[in-house]
Amino acid sequence: MARRTIPYEEILSRDLQDPEEAAAYLNAALEDASENGADVFLLALRDVAKARGMRQLAEETQLSRESLYRTLSPKGNPRFSTLEAVLESVGLKLAVEVKPLA
Repeated sequence: MARRTIPYEEILSRDLQDPEEAAAYLNAALEDASENGADVFLLALRDVAKARGMRQLAEETQLSRESLYRTLSPKGNPRFSTLEAVLESVGLKLAVEVKPLA
């Protein structure tokens, strides 16, 4: 008898609808100190945006869906105002913390 599995994208999307989970997911992406850290963050933000619904997000941010997909791609270069609008739309905000001394 074959076991039924659920694609991880469905579980991720469901989890990222919770602002607490979305914040933890984005913070984990920010902790990636590699040279691709910005790319990882943008892809994580794209996952959060897709979980919210790109059409709804486009309406709330007054940006086109195509623009959102392009902006949140690895080659995207979003303006600060765009990041702020996307985060606000999903119930999040940017913050800066003091780096702990090693």
